[in-house]
Amino acid sequence: MKRTICILLLLLSFLGVGSAIDQPSLKTVVIDAGHGGKDSGCVSADGKTLEKNYTLEVAKALASKIRAGYPDVNVILTRSEDVYITLEKRTDIANKSNADLFISLHVDATQSKSANGFSVFVMGQSSKRDLYASNMEVCKRENSVVLLESDYSTTYQGFDPSDPESYIFMTLMQNAHLEQSLKFAHIVNGCLQKGPVKNNRGVRQEPFLVLWRTAMPSVLVEMGFISNPSDLAILRKKDNRTAIAECLFQAFKQYKRIYDGSININIESPSPTDSVPEVSPAEPEGNSALYAVQIFASSRIVDSDKSLFMGYEHKRIESGKLHKYFIALSPDVAAAEKELPKIRKKYPDAFVVKIEGESIVRVK
Repeated sequence: MKRTICILLLLLSFLGVGSAIDQPSLKTVVIDAGHGGKDSGCVSADGKTLEKNYTLEVAKALASKIRAGYPDVNVILTRSEDVYITLEKRTDIANKSNADLFISLHVDATQSKSANGFSVFVMGQSSKRDLYASNMEVCKRENSVVLLESDYSTTYQGFDPSDPESYIFMTLMQNAHLEQSLKFAHIVNGCLQKGPVKNNRGVRQEPFLVLWRTAMPSVLVEMGFISNPSDLAILRKKDNRTAIAECLFQAFKQYKRIYDGSININIESPSPTDSVPEVSPAEPEGNSALYAVQIFASSRIVDSDKSLFMGYEHKRIESGKLHKYFIALSPDVAAAEKELPKIRKKYPDAFVVKIEGESIVRVK
C-alpha cells in the first residue's frame, strides 16, 4: 500500500512539473501618460485644461483596472505623477522591462475647432499618400517634445522634428512588431467606439518617436480633441475619463486573451508576427547556416543606401508583410557578435540572428 502511494505521489510530482512549463503570456504592460511636468502638452482655449493631467489620470485608472483584473501582470507606468520624462526614458522603461505591450496616451489638438474624435496610431509610414502634406501637425507636435532636451540631436541620432528628411529615416525603422501593433490598435479602436467620444477617426500609421524606439507591440491613443468644444466638454467629466479607461481595459483583455492563446513559435520557421525565438549559438552546419545582425524591418523594400547599412553588405528576407534587413553577415557567430556593439550605436535595438534559408532564429 505504501509503495502504491509513493508511486502515485511520484506521478503527481511529474505531472506538476509538466504543468509548470511556461506558456506564451502577456506578462508586462507599460502605460505611458503623455507629457508631464514642464511639458503640458495641448492646452484648452481657456487655459484651464492641460493634456498632461488627463493622460496621467486615465493611465493610472487603466493601470489600476489591469492590476485588479490580472494580478500576475506587471503593470508599469512611465510616470505616476506630474513630472517631465524624456521620450528616450519612456521607451527605455519599456525596453528594459521586456514589456509585451506599450500604450501611450494623449489628447489631440488642432488649429481648427471642428476636428474631433479619437484616433489610434501605430508606428510606420504615413497612411496618407503624401506624408509631409497631411497629418504632420500631430506628428511634429508629439515629437517636438524632444526640443526640451538639451542633447536631443545626439540622443535621437540627429532627429529634427521640423525636418522632413528625419521622417524618411524613421519610416524605414518600421516597428518589427507592426502586425501585432495593428492587431491591438484595431481592438482599441473598436472598444473606444463604445466610449463617450463618439467620432472614430480610425487606425493610422504615423512616424512617432515614442513608437519608433519601442521593441514590442505599441500604440499611441489620441483620446479626443482638447481644441474641440464638444470633445473638451466630454473629457472634462471625470465619469467619461473613467469610461475611456474602461474601454482601454476591455481592449487589453481582448488582446491578452488572443496573446495568451497563441501557439508557441516553431523555432525552425518563426512567425513574422511574433518575437524572434531565441536559441543558444551553435556551430555552423557546413555552409547552410549564416549569422548576421538584424537592424530593422520595413513594410516596403528599402533602397540599397550604403549609409543605412553602414557600409556592410546586407541581406533582405521577406517575413509576412515585412522586409527584414541584416548586416555583418558571417558563417561565424563570433564575428557577427563582434560587430554588434558598433552597429548598436546607430541601431540600438539590433540583435544577432542565425539564418538558415528563410528561417530566422535570434541568438541568445
